[in-house]
Amino acid sequence: MRATRRNVLAATVLGATAPIGIGIGMAVRSSKSDGGDAAVTPHQSPDMRTAAPTGTWAASGPQPQTEESVVQIVAHPDDDLFFINPEVGQSLRSGRPLTTIYLTSGESNGVNGPRKGTFRGMPRPARDQRRYAKARQNGIRAAYAEMVTGRPDHPWRRSVIPTAGGGQAELDTLRGHPHIQLVWTLLHEAGSITGDRPHSLHGLWEGRVGLLGSQLAHGGAVTRDFSYTKEQLIRTLTGYLERFRPTQVRMQNPTPGRLDRNLKCSDHQDHRFGARFVQQALARYASSGSRPHFTVQTYLGYFNGGLPQALDPESGASKARTLETYSWSDAPRDSCGDPAGCGDLKVAADPKPRWSHTIHHAGESGADWLLAAKDDSLWAFAVLDGRIAHWHRPGGKGGQWSASRWTGPVLQEETGIDTGVRPVALPDGRIAAFATRTLFGDHPADYRKEVGFIVQEAPDRPFGPWQSLDSPELSDEVGTNDISSPAVVVHDDGTMSVFVRDSGHRLTARVQQPDGTWTPWRDLGGAAVHGDPVAATDRAGRAYVLAATPHSVLAWLQDRPGADVRGPLATGIPPTTLPLTVRPDDDGVRVFHRTPGSGNVRSTRLHADGLTPSAQPRGARRASTTHTSAALTDLGGAGGYGPVSVTSDGWGGVLLAARTATGDVATAWGTSGAARNRPQWNHTGVLPAGAPSSAPLASGGVVLTMLGLDSRLYWTHATRAGGRLAPWRPVESQTAERSRA
Repeated sequence: MRATRRNVLAATVLGATAPIGIGIGMAVRSSKSDGGDAAVTPHQSPDMRTAAPTGTWAASGPQPQTEESVVQIVAHPDDDLFFINPEVGQSLRSGRPLTTIYLTSGESNGVNGPRKGTFRGMPRPARDQRRYAKARQNGIRAAYAEMVTGRPDHPWRRSVIPTAGGGQAELDTLRGHPHIQLVWTLLHEAGSITGDRPHSLHGLWEGRVGLLGSQLAHGGAVTRDFSYTKEQLIRTLTGYLERFRPTQVRMQNPTPGRLDRNLKCSDHQDHRFGARFVQQALARYASSGSRPHFTVQTYLGYFNGGLPQALDPESGASKARTLETYSWSDAPRDSCGDPAGCGDLKVAADPKPRWSHTIHHAGESGADWLLAAKDDSLWAFAVLDGRIAHWHRPGGKGGQWSASRWTGPVLQEETGIDTGVRPVALPDGRIAAFATRTLFGDHPADYRKEVGFIVQEAPDRPFGPWQSLDSPELSDEVGTNDISSPAVVVHDDGTMSVFVRDSGHRLTARVQQPDGTWTPWRDLGGAAVHGDPVAATDRAGRAYVLAATPHSVLAWLQDRPGADVRGPLATGIPPTTLPLTVRPDDDGVRVFHRTPGSGNVRSTRLHADGLTPSAQPRGARRASTTHTSAALTDLGGAGGYGPVSVTSDGWGGVLLAARTATGDVATAWGTSGAARNRPQWNHTGVLPAGAPSSAPLASGGVVLTMLGLDSRLYWTHATRAGGRLAPWRPVESQTAERSRA
């Protein structure tokens, strides 16, 4: 029985969905065209059921000559499997270095079994925190080994490493795969989701305890107890970053928000405060000397259970099977030969399918971070090292666009910027870029987030300093600073309106006045808004702001600059996976979204006349389940989740690009209106950091960009309708990294 399951698992986990069109395999070649950037040319792909991509490109192609490493930092053993996977498996199978760091031992109450009754007819296990911690380690090692080799019993090499905080950690390395490592920091966990537990990461963060002690595992490699002060823990995490030199860091959500029904924090306190320690370590690491650029992605935790399932059935089943291995749910009692246990029986007793079949990023980069000007010049924006970064490609002169070169990344001075930059073009030719920023102070209560922006001093000139718009949140204690990425509307007179979802799951806004001042934050209503808002303006000058709930999509309208914003309004769009993309469509807008449970891409055209007041009362937990007013166009897809990049090619068609079920980006050519036939989606083979972004060229055609897990910008383009995309090219660093002298 077990052997049969392993064979099925090996096929599924190594990629059961065959690539479509352009293969997952890529080859790297040198090119002198387009300024000499290296080009990446697609070729016939291997069968993904028997071969997995390696590095940024597939195993059949040479590897990029860049430093690349993914580091995941989570509070408990299994947080990575529940909340970051399937991205864990995608990275493991890509061949790139991956290190997962566990802050606590996850010892809970020390009982490795269901909370009540017996398990498999055996008596309730005795309370033993060291043995339970060891069993969870065994389950994690089996799960990772199986994702990589198909064998949960594949051996590991275990060793002890000193930490920069003066303690010790266990380092596990998968034999034959030295780039795959697990780090056990072995700290004591809170033992309660929201209960008062001073001896915890929460208590250490707030200064209620001066030291947080260790929780060693039975028979583990580390045999000496230790403890950390707050400073020592930050040093320990900074030391990990210096050792493993990540180009992408994956972490849990430091601002998970509160539940509507009882105002309790929606996530485990270890998740929340562990992530805040990670933020402080990242800030310190970012200010250090020589190191690669890095991106950061945060992930929702427990709140996933109340949101639509983002994964297709096959991806969800694969993720669930990995959790089965971790939970020791169908293996023989002595499968690992360790009397402490071979996995986490609490998970076996309560498998939580609402978590295994979904994934949601806590901070989305969105699909609108690339801008193209009238002269075909290009501006791309991202967050590198906790700072706003941009790349620039000048426009063509005399038809010489193809000879121009990208410059960048150029980094702003301000630090603490959260994932997700929203650039907008102003009527005078300048660009403004909006984001949120995390700020620390001398005291725990000083922790907060704010909305703000940078704007160019003049067109094609450097950006000025960060301008804060503060936050709609009153304090960290009220809403844990849980705010969304901003959406921005630019009016004809050059003023702007900024929209943010607050911790009460309502839409809020600040509006810029003609004299440059801003109104206070205003509550625009809505209920159960959990997606990041997006905005677009139609031909008539009406501004549409859209945001997803778990049950539908709500809209707000501003009929003209200076007019009151109306809403929330019902759109009739059925449940989505939350991320939205919106584009102008004549006298209306077209919304692109994903279908829960499949990842298929759909589009819906909205017009102001078809929007009606939302029937959802303020504070309601569910919206109406009747969705009859929206005409949906199914554009198919290759599974996956996250925002969809959509750009008109100038000839009535659109280029679609989105993350797939296998983790890479796929593209398709569609039509701007309702499509009679689904477009064909072609895999690229590139694993992105966030969503791709595209923009139309004034001269015709489109440009598509993505940020790789190596923190480099990659780009391609097509110069005719439905044409083949040019080879992907990485943008080489060309300039200094400060935008202002």
